Amino acid sequence: MDKRWLGVAAVLGLVSACAGDGVSASGGSQSVAATGATAGDTRVAALVPFPQWRDALRAEALRRGVSGRTFDLAFAGIQLSDRVLELDGSQPEFTRAVWSYLDSAVSENRVREGRAKLQANAALLSRVEREFKVPPQILIGFWGIESDYGRDVGKFKVIDALATLAYKSRRTGFFRSELLLALQILEKGDIAPERMRGSWAGAMGQTQFIPSIFVQHALDYDGDGRRDIWDSLPDVFASTAHFVAGIGWRAGESWGEEVRLPPSFPWDQAELTVTKPLEEWRRLGVRRLDGALPSGTDTASVLIPGGHSGPAFLVRENFRVIMRYNPSISYALAVALLADRIAGGGPIAAAWPRAEQPLSRSEAIELQQRLTALGFDTGKPDGLVGPATRTALRGFQKAVGLVPDGFATKSLLDRLRTTG
Repeated sequence: MDKRWLGVAAVLGLVSACAGDGVSASGGSQSVAATGATAGDTRVAALVPFPQWRDALRAEALRRGVSGRTFDLAFAGIQLSDRVLELDGSQPEFTRAVWSYLDSAVSENRVREGRAKLQANAALLSRVEREFKVPPQILIGFWGIESDYGRDVGKFKVIDALATLAYKSRRTGFFRSELLLALQILEKGDIAPERMRGSWAGAMGQTQFIPSIFVQHALDYDGDGRRDIWDSLPDVFASTAHFVAGIGWRAGESWGEEVRLPPSFPWDQAELTVTKPLEEWRRLGVRRLDGALPSGTDTASVLIPGGHSGPAFLVRENFRVIMRYNPSISYALAVALLADRIAGGGPIAAAWPRAEQPLSRSEAIELQQRLTALGFDTGKPDGLVGPATRTALRGFQKAVGLVPDGFATKSLLDRLRTTG
């Protein structure tokens, strides 16, 4: 996913989508499927020479059922990668606005191709839907965003990348575990070492599974004896559906929809952390684009990723499921909106505030520092515009008579610079 990531990834220490959901200038973020969930690992320099470390790893792999032949083939010509370490340690300074990301992620070309892919694979996707209850357009949406319909599954040798990260990275323990699982995948014969390519963090295949996700969710759906998410579309679609169903997809329910909000809307309630029964949102004036009341009796959240002057979305539990694949509001919107467009829906109706420029990381840190100095506590100034920062920003906006939407912009930073 290297070229398509949003600037968000809690596990790899990049800009978190839940935190601010800016889109990095260099690409974006790793998905949960591509990184897994880990905490507590810190950068640890290797304490032993690599050959000694490799021999210890080999002994552990053999205890886990990996043959010496498989290990030796996987490590033949192993090359530790400075580029992998560089990417692991990167903190993007510049971000892209959500609308800029969606322009490319849900482009007309991608929509057209997605519709063609949906039609070409209709029988297979229908079979997968019957078994796993995940709609075909959602699977095509993940496929399109993760690898551009299989065109870009990553160029790094997975064993080289994971060995680099397991030997010397910020999360050596996590990546050592993933490396051992990758070796077990090779032992089972699902893929040959030379064909096991993926992202710099070890995400593999057309929907970018790290080894632990592969082991839990990859399926041999075409019956050839191998779980091949690189070249077998039956395996790709079934494995992805198995994973999405396993993280909570609710059959027969939508992810949400674009809505209209009244001027009187309580803007401080527009957060993913705020859930209300649909009846309550209807009482607050939330309406569908056609003016009708949102239907249903479950709970939902309202999101305004471009502030009060941009599009608004009423999102339900399946939106959160998409975010379990990648913890990014922008990513989840991309998958959901692409799926809707592939299924025949139209583009976003409301206009984005394109004149606004996203904050760079250093500017976001400055914004946090200035808000905290004024008594609006943002917590640790880390450049991640998350719920705490948006709450502080809303407090400042209320104090100076602005719409309290918590949308961090350069114009608000300029206002803070002249306040105090």
